[in-house]
Amino acid sequence: MTQTTFPREVKDAVTPRATLLVLGVIALQLLFIASYVGALHNPKPRDVPFAVVASQAVAREAVTRLERLPGSPLDPRAVADEATARKQIVDRDIDGALVLNPAGPTDTLLVASGGGTVLATALEHLTTSLEKAERRTVRVVDVAPASPKDFDGLSSFYLVVGWCVGGYLCASILAISTGARPANPRRAAIRLATMAAVSIVGGLGGALIVGPVLDALPGSVAALWGLGALITFAVGAATLALQGLFGIVGIGLAILLVVIAGNPSAGGAFPLPMLPPFWEAIGPALPPGAGTWTARSIAYFDGNATLGALLVLSAWAAAGILITLAAAALRERRAVERPA
Repeated sequence: MTQTTFPREVKDAVTPRATLLVLGVIALQLLFIASYVGALHNPKPRDVPFAVVASQAVAREAVTRLERLPGSPLDPRAVADEATARKQIVDRDIDGALVLNPAGPTDTLLVASGGGTVLATALEHLTTSLEKAERRTVRVVDVAPASPKDFDGLSSFYLVVGWCVGGYLCASILAISTGARPANPRRAAIRLATMAAVSIVGGLGGALIVGPVLDALPGSVAALWGLGALITFAVGAATLALQGLFGIVGIGLAILLVVIAGNPSAGGAFPLPMLPPFWEAIGPALPPGAGTWTARSIAYFDGNATLGALLVLSAWAAAGILITLAAAALRERRAVERPA
């Protein structure tokens, strides 16, 4: 019986470290499939913030009826008048409102397709069905319409995805170009400074492309520029931090956080109220979700309701800086203390 032997080059290539990295890639692959399909395969509205405008007694009855809908698609509340409902939509406190008309059979649905065309359409279908059962009709008024060149309101999401990709790719290149881990605090600081410069350039480029070049998004170019710089740097700094802590595995962890967990939960293809509970919960805490929310607010909602998302992005950036520098300092200290 002949024993099979492998060339020495093959044996050297299949090291325990290489085996673990390959297994890590398979895990990321499967997590990618599970995350995207899990988040996006069955979108439906759930607890959508929604207002009812009517007299007090009628509104109370309507709210009760909407609260009892199967699957809890709406989170209804009564508001005093249509002007209040419009303001709450523009402030991003609610996603839609039904204005009941006491003088006729036609009511008015207020939506904001700038916050997500799919959600606005879902609200239209839901209220149309409910109104038909009551032998009433509904006309739709878009309070914050998406740009005609922003198909399904996706341009904000794709813009943010591009900034995130630039962040972790640039950080990965900086991290692996001269070794798997920052050699010292000085090199780590240089990488962070380089990341900041790249973020400024990338932020401006993205804002110009979606604004003046393609006319895909309205809103302030300067505000989008600042947002793009913050997103790119936050993701880049976080990638440097993870790489500083875990070596090349940290780059995989950055992909796990930003691409696998962050993108499907960002509210891009389907706004947050249409995602399953897990993805709806994590989305606002990750850079793609915080960035998409802010970009849409800048483009369609006068920059309203952005403080929380900007604080999330700033926290990622600050943590990335501190951990990157701390990991480099700790590594240098261990190197000094290690006996020759």
